[in-house]
Amino acid sequence: MQAIEKMYKILGISDTVYTFGAKIEEELKERFEKIDAVAEYNQLKVIRAMQEAKVSEACFNYASGYGYSDQGRDTLEEVYAKTFHTESALVRPQITCGTHALALALGANLRPGDELLSPVGKPYDTLEEVIGIRPSKGSLAEYGITYKQVELLADGTFDYENIKKAIGEKTKLVTIQRSKGYQTRPTFSVTQIGELITFVKSIKPDVICMVDNCYGEFVETIEPSDVGADMIVGSLIKNPGGGLAPIGGYVAGKEEYVNNCAYRLTSPGLGKEVGASLGVMKDFYQGFFLAPTVVKGALKGAVFAANIYEKLGFKVVPNGSESRHDIIQAVEFGKPEGVIAFCQGIQAAAPVDSYVTPEPWPMPGYDSDVIMAAGAFVQGSSIELSADGPIKEPYAVYFQGGLTYEHAKFGILMSLQKLIEAGVVTL
Repeated sequence: MQAIEKMYKILGISDTVYTFGAKIEEELKERFEKIDAVAEYNQLKVIRAMQEAKVSEACFNYASGYGYSDQGRDTLEEVYAKTFHTESALVRPQITCGTHALALALGANLRPGDELLSPVGKPYDTLEEVIGIRPSKGSLAEYGITYKQVELLADGTFDYENIKKAIGEKTKLVTIQRSKGYQTRPTFSVTQIGELITFVKSIKPDVICMVDNCYGEFVETIEPSDVGADMIVGSLIKNPGGGLAPIGGYVAGKEEYVNNCAYRLTSPGLGKEVGASLGVMKDFYQGFFLAPTVVKGALKGAVFAANIYEKLGFKVVPNGSESRHDIIQAVEFGKPEGVIAFCQGIQAAAPVDSYVTPEPWPMPGYDSDVIMAAGAFVQGSSIELSADGPIKEPYAVYFQGGLTYEHAKFGILMSLQKLIEAGVVTL
């Protein structure tokens, strides 16, 4: 143990910070064992899907051009469908990010005159321009698709009474964002999402229920597709890519809706038949295989962070003891200096670009300056150790990722070290 303490000291962690963290970590052993059990179940679930789909070495072959009969691509989509218990899946490197995957699913399944409803309040910032809440070229609003949202109740739960009132004749698709985004509301459990879907479909059975599953995959033993979601959507540089996928996104769900997405992504008449995998298949497969274990490490890091900062008196969402439904940990500092120092600590703990000092900047798609810290092997990969936040009230930072728990732990300790050096925290 002395050798480990010495190494932390060499890396810039003071004895005081290390001792504080070690005490909290000791109290989390039982909690960590439960996270291990979920990961073990999900690991077996993925292996079973791969075996049933008959994944072979040939699935890793390079495919180019049109991509007709790309065995690796088609088999991987079968693996995703089997894992998430859906009729079909679209898993492509041509889907550039989570926002693109969501825009694809919405644009493919909505038509002029349809209405989109969010029963969970404001969507993630980058979706505001997709929908047209903030005017943007190519938004759904430009195509005559209207939008409604129902705010959550004060306690973060669904306002069923007003959701019922909001569902009308034109309501075609209901979008449910599982994770909190840049908000300090609770993340919804799969069970809560299932209850909401059941309620919505009791009012209008033919409405499409889509779940933004970003940051939630493999956190629980079930997914929203197990409780009635017609589509679940996510990014491969988050949970399901396992840190190895260099790009990509997925849509999994009912065959009709997934096929619509394929026609939108490529071309009417072509759909899933084209779109070469361009040599990324091995990383996609291996990343998905590793995803339950990687998510486990990220979850432990989030729980460790929650307990560290809760103990110091900061508001944390989720708190140190409540159940987890995504890998994101929010810490509310109440002033910009706290957000900035935290992110600078995460950057300083990175294996890549650790010498860089992140600063707030006007990032495209956001309505305020944003600071982002991520010394990642894949640019923007938020399953890797990263932290970010908008520089606006309540001045909360959002921490996620860590390909290993050990790295996540180091990042949290370094964030605390930087906060102490900035005079924001006193131990």
